Amino acid sequence: MVFGKSTEHDASATRLMALRRGFLAIAAMALMLPVLAASASSATAVDPAVQYMDRVARELMAAARTRSPATMQAVIARHADTSGIGLYALGDYRSRLDTADREPYLNGMIKFIGRYAANEAPKYPVAKVTFAPESRKAKYGITVDSTVFMQDGTTYEVSWLVVKYGASYRVRDAQAVGFWMTPFLKKLFEDYVAQNSGNVKALVAVLQRH
Repeated sequence: MVFGKSTEHDASATRLMALRRGFLAIAAMALMLPVLAASASSATAVDPAVQYMDRVARELMAAARTRSPATMQAVIARHADTSGIGLYALGDYRSRLDTADREPYLNGMIKFIGRYAANEAPKYPVAKVTFAPESRKAKYGITVDSTVFMQDGTTYEVSWLVVKYGASYRVRDAQAVGFWMTPFLKKLFEDYVAQNSGNVKALVAVLQRH
């Protein structure tokens, strides 16, 4: 995938592609692979946060089956704490995001993650996902624990950080194999901005293209 349309962007585009691999590997596992599950076990859970994550998993499952980036992006937009994730991901460059660029930036981030997830999720066969019956209080929200069962018999734990959003919740982060997702995204975006002389608009532009 080429991110830049001109020669001067080639080097930074190549670096972006390399840097994103670490984040996207975690993103695919922590946020997207459960959508391929045949079932989720928490349908009768009474904990509202667990019920919410059960619903998110089912919506992601349906989106993954379509293999449509647009459908996946719609689910992400509906359930991710987009503003919280996006502003955190800018790190030290957050103050350089113009008000007029905020919406294009967040929409571009959703496109970026959704397109990759739709393309990559089918490569990782998951048998099922189960959720712990009760959520846990966390410093910045509520944690919902899940176990992902792969078709090859292996398992891994995924913890989802959700925050209150009106009467419901939004997904703020996810942890798999000991790593949280958002720090990977933060490094990816900060590095790209740094490689473009601290110009946040360069990041906004590249996300809009992809």
